[in-house]
Amino acid sequence: MCGLFGEIRFDGASGNVDALDHMGQVIAPRGPDGSGLYAQANIRLGHRRLSIIDLSDSSQQPMVDPELGLAIVFNGAIYNYRELRGELEGKGYRFFSEGDTEVIGKAFHAWGENFVRRLNGMFAVAIWERSTRSLTLVRDRLGIKPLYVAEAKGAIRFASTLPALLAAGVDDTSIDPVALHHYMSFHSVVPAPRTIINGVRKVPPATVMRIDADGTTRSSRYWAPTYGPRDGEEKFEAPEWEELTLETLRTAVRRRLVADVPVGVLLSGGLDSSLIVGLLAEQGAHDLQTFSIGFESVGEEKGDEFHYSDIVVQRFGTRHHKLFVDTERVLPELPGCIAAMSEPMVSHDNIGFYLLSQKVSQHVKVVQSGQGADEVFGGYHWYPPLMESRDPVTDYARVFCDRDQAEMQSAVTMAGLERDHSRAFIAEYFAEPGADHAVDKALRLDTTVMLVEDPVKRVDNMTMAWGLEARVPFLDHELVELAARIPPRFKLASGGKGVLKDAARKVVPAEVIDRPKGYFPVPALKYLRGPYLQMVRDALDSEAARSRGLFDRWYVEQLLAEPEAHITPLGGSKLWQIGLLELWLQQNGL
Repeated sequence: MCGLFGEIRFDGASGNVDALDHMGQVIAPRGPDGSGLYAQANIRLGHRRLSIIDLSDSSQQPMVDPELGLAIVFNGAIYNYRELRGELEGKGYRFFSEGDTEVIGKAFHAWGENFVRRLNGMFAVAIWERSTRSLTLVRDRLGIKPLYVAEAKGAIRFASTLPALLAAGVDDTSIDPVALHHYMSFHSVVPAPRTIINGVRKVPPATVMRIDADGTTRSSRYWAPTYGPRDGEEKFEAPEWEELTLETLRTAVRRRLVADVPVGVLLSGGLDSSLIVGLLAEQGAHDLQTFSIGFESVGEEKGDEFHYSDIVVQRFGTRHHKLFVDTERVLPELPGCIAAMSEPMVSHDNIGFYLLSQKVSQHVKVVQSGQGADEVFGGYHWYPPLMESRDPVTDYARVFCDRDQAEMQSAVTMAGLERDHSRAFIAEYFAEPGADHAVDKALRLDTTVMLVEDPVKRVDNMTMAWGLEARVPFLDHELVELAARIPPRFKLASGGKGVLKDAARKVVPAEVIDRPKGYFPVPALKYLRGPYLQMVRDALDSEAARSRGLFDRWYVEQLLAEPEAHITPLGGSKLWQIGLLELWLQQNGL
């Protein structure tokens, strides 16, 4: 829920009121139910509220706890807040609200920075301490909730979105060449702390950042999954792992029902969202609302998966809503979709989630979504070739990366790209301890980096653009830890996600388990034709793009001449990729 923003100053100035106002305006769609500002000493905190837990004014933010000397802004949901509250009451803490925000403050006071290890949920938090005038920024383990920071003269600003910081004014808006390399080569994934803009960074997942009153900053990582069975699990076979998976997922789904408003489900018709629906039905959820989207087909590329979502709806009797989008509707909605992106995100799914969220927000304020299962349980096609790989870095990069170094150097004109930064990043991440098998190395990278910077960010940005909260049970950190312990051969069985598929057979129809892998297909953005091609051409031929000069004109002309001939290994349009980046930069006045 919600959006947060603020500024901590080190120069004794009172702060830039206009900058805070601009940030609040950009953040506003994330929280349509209320707003608040807090100013004291060297801190300015702002918040936009989406009321999900404790709908009363007692949980308005910024939340000030005068007894403890804390001021808090928080975006997310803490699913175990009631249990923590009971423990804190046992320690003598008194509460004035019924929500999770106050629990965060009391937990921070009771346990210090280690409080974050006790939280189960998704969260970005800023806590200011009156006694020390220091600020603590915290982000959840899987980076489900975003948090960006930027240095300003005499201050550090922070916000839930990058465009909010741009609206406040960023000193260095130049392109980060390493981030550009990742965007162009590492499938548009820009790992934290970098962003495409030099002057803006993001707090990495599972990180506590402390900013002292004099501007001194330190960060520490508090969580990372370890791959491989625990003691006593080495002899487990598939049935044991399936039972553990199903039980842990049941708990994750149940946790994400914690709300004082109804909770729906985004139902694609695939295994993951169908299993969520099945588990909710199994747990007695009544009058469950589900939502699906489909697009026009282009040639042989089918644009919807309603056949499979219908099977699930019929089996579990949900109150279902279908949204069919013809090609003509996508084009006028793209500017709004791009404006909702905290960073340029090339996936065609963005417009699907954007339009679906627009409709869903008219019915519910919270939905569960199936993102993360492929990365956590091994569902992608690039994992099986790694089972016997002798050179996992090369084998992974060959399938996942959009361009090799030779094409990168022919496509991009700016300095700083002489090194293959993306391949180097993969090699460094694969070399870290905690994952020995090549498959586990790839799963760890995809779960803790790619997932955070692509599917998870996409879902957050597109749902929150319409004041809709999305919860992702497959990213419950206890489920992620369990999946990490399962040996690769069990995860990759049955064409991928073997353990999850076999566990799901106890809950959902076989038709949605044994079907071809699907996604939110938007063929119009893969095969750029007609007005879509013209939109991209206009952006790349604009004076702004030519003055920026990021891309070699010969390369741009090659893509424009044959857009359907230049498709990435993962099935994306290379022309849409560079066009989307230019559209995003122009959208944000850069």
